[in-house]
Amino acid sequence: MSVRRLADAALQPEGFKPTRETMAFAKAVVKKFPKGKQASAVIPLLWRVQEQNGWWVPEPALRWTAEYLDMPYIRVYEIATFYTMFNLQPVGEHHVQLCGTTPCMLCGSEALKDVCQREIGEQMEVTADGKFSWVEVECLGACCNAPMVQINKDYYEDLTPEILEQILNDLRSGKKVKPGPQNGRASSEPMGGLTSLLDPNLYKGKAKPAARKTAARKAPAKKAPVKKAAAAKAPTKKAPVKKAPVKKAPAKKAAVAKLVSDGRPAGLKKARRGKADDLKLISGVGPKIEGILHSLGVFHFDQVAVWKKKERDWVDDHLKFKGRIERENWVKQAKALAKGGVEEYIRVFGKKPV
Repeated sequence: MSVRRLADAALQPEGFKPTRETMAFAKAVVKKFPKGKQASAVIPLLWRVQEQNGWWVPEPALRWTAEYLDMPYIRVYEIATFYTMFNLQPVGEHHVQLCGTTPCMLCGSEALKDVCQREIGEQMEVTADGKFSWVEVECLGACCNAPMVQINKDYYEDLTPEILEQILNDLRSGKKVKPGPQNGRASSEPMGGLTSLLDPNLYKGKAKPAARKTAARKAPAKKAPVKKAAAAKAPTKKAPVKKAPVKKAPAKKAAVAKLVSDGRPAGLKKARRGKADDLKLISGVGPKIEGILHSLGVFHFDQVAVWKKKERDWVDDHLKFKGRIERENWVKQAKALAKGGVEEYIRVFGKKPV
């Protein structure tokens, strides 16, 4: 843990006055704790104070927090200087915290660091327009979606250098950027698409065996008392168990025929020439999606490299995650791979294909 100090006196405001929203938040968060334990609200209250003050905590705000919670000032000071989530000096309107811990580093955070240095500057320096600042931090707990950054209070995950640069440009121009995974997947589902529970019959809402079993456990059927004499004279016959008909999986050819619908664009023709290229070298294409592309007649980089909007939209309709072709720039990746393989990809993108 590095030693952290408050900002220089020249940067400190004369005082701190909470807004109406901050006061409402303070009252609500204190009510969550027993009487006399209001000090337990110090971390969420400091976070709210920081948000009000442009994402940094000045010294007068520490004094106000201590007074409001009836805490010794030194206790609030210790908390603010210990937790790196609290910024002790002015930051940009959009403060980028870049995770550099092992999972993010292995997934390309070094390249994201280069983007921050190029687009923003050195760590904790605020850009001339006051829009940005950045700092490298320890694990932010989104390892399944590495690499990632936190900008103010939102997470932006599954990043590439190109995506992060676009996010910074959008924020600079005042656009809103949707937080979360930026490659089209939902939450932390597999990168290559879903691999289980794919049978559409599971989602028709006809049968809910789990619910029936639960109901049976909650309300077990009462058995009628059996008379021994009657049981000896007339043994009960077991009713034959009816087996549910087993649905056969559709033939692979039929599934592919259904997948490849009519209306194939003229520029997207089946054209396999000998051994197929390893389409998984395109970032965003896993084994599952590669199989879908093969079923659509796409086997080579140069096929993807010439896709126009009509071809991209047609292929996009057959993928699990809409819009990923443009988000992940498959066409540009494929052009580089078709032109000179991995070496050309490294020259264009500055890194090996993931």
